Amino acid sequence: MEKKFVKLQTEIPGPKSKEILERRNKYVPKSISNNCQSFIKKAQGALVEDVDGNIYIDFAGAIGTLNVGHSHPKVVKAIQEQTSDFIHPGFNVMMYDSYITLAERLAKLAPGDHDKQVAFFNSGAEAVENAVKFAKKYTNRQGVISFTRGFHGRTLMTMTMTSKVKPYKFEFGPFAPEVYKAPYPYTYRRPDGLTEQQYSDMIIEQLETFFLAEVAPETIAAIVMEPVQGEGGFIVPDIAFVQKVREICTKHGIVFVADEIQTGFARTGKNFAIEHFGVVPDLMTISKSMGAGVPISGVIGRTEIMDAANVGEIGGTYSGSPLGCRAALAVLDIIESENLNERAEKIGARSIEKMQLLAERFEAIGDVRGLGAMVAMELVKDRQSKTPDKEAVSKIVKAAGERGLMLLSAGLYGNVIRLLMPLTITDEQLEEGLHILEEAFEAVFLNDSAVASGR
Repeated sequence: MEKKFVKLQTEIPGPKSKEILERRNKYVPKSISNNCQSFIKKAQGALVEDVDGNIYIDFAGAIGTLNVGHSHPKVVKAIQEQTSDFIHPGFNVMMYDSYITLAERLAKLAPGDHDKQVAFFNSGAEAVENAVKFAKKYTNRQGVISFTRGFHGRTLMTMTMTSKVKPYKFEFGPFAPEVYKAPYPYTYRRPDGLTEQQYSDMIIEQLETFFLAEVAPETIAAIVMEPVQGEGGFIVPDIAFVQKVREICTKHGIVFVADEIQTGFARTGKNFAIEHFGVVPDLMTISKSMGAGVPISGVIGRTEIMDAANVGEIGGTYSGSPLGCRAALAVLDIIESENLNERAEKIGARSIEKMQLLAERFEAIGDVRGLGAMVAMELVKDRQSKTPDKEAVSKIVKAAGERGLMLLSAGLYGNVIRLLMPLTITDEQLEEGLHILEEAFEAVFLNDSAVASGR
């Protein structure tokens, strides 16, 4: 396939990137990870150009931050207009209309016909942390439940709630108290001999037993759940499980928090992924694609919960910045005007189709799954044992990068390739990216000299 969009002028990384990389290694700690070793010059839509003139197709989307693409003209215009008026008075000092307008639109957009309020913050972890604070204040309880394989951030509370030990938690203890991990379904890795329905019933039974064996529900302030686990490997739960969580929360007065940091803003074919499951959460956390690259996050929730905290107990210096609010308002306009929920469904369907074709060629692909345009494939050493193959994923991500495709891995075992391309990607760009993905598989598993160079 002749490449129309990817242009490789140098090796990856190129000489200019290598020069900056030396400075990066001297002045920036190694703990700050970098998936790509090149340095960006500019980007538009789903295309990224580095400082050496190489052009890539972006299937990473800044880890799900760019559903409307890089530098969307409407977002750029909104930011420019805002900076010409004022940059940051601090909402706690002097308010601005864009904060209120955004809160109003999100309250109306979020599922449920109950009264809602919205508070804005800076990052996804900060949104989750404040959702927990709202829930604790409202219930006067201390306990929090998250789920196995869940990811919620790197602050003390959210790191405690996160399930993966390395690299997120190892040697960073002690952790926050009264945080518990409940079972979450992982259909691909269900015990042999169980049908999907039997497995679903078993996980629901384990969840019910959890409240007998681990913690009393009367002590729990919140259950925080990703409708689709992101860092955990794009694992989609069955509807019955999500509805059971909602039922338990309702029965015991527990605040049900849907963590929509990675799943929100049209990624799954809905404004919010929880809409796929026929339940209404009490609180939702939002961030990432909310601001199209401008840092902003938020908590949307029932008025009686959000209003439980007293004056000054919730907030932050940069929370809900004017730039973030204006960018987020532009994002909402783009999702509506460009039909990005429908576009996500089409992108996801085509990506799944391509990955299933790859699975017919490569035995290493054990599972293909997803919801909307939040899709992934899990690599294993063989389909019988399902032994995770993290090494193969690393090689494929590297091979794709050398060919001009930006990819990300995920999963508790690091053996999942996830796709988070901008929803504004064109059909031609999508096809070229999927073809490069196939080339990367061929280079790793076939050792074909014809595809080894990617040229």
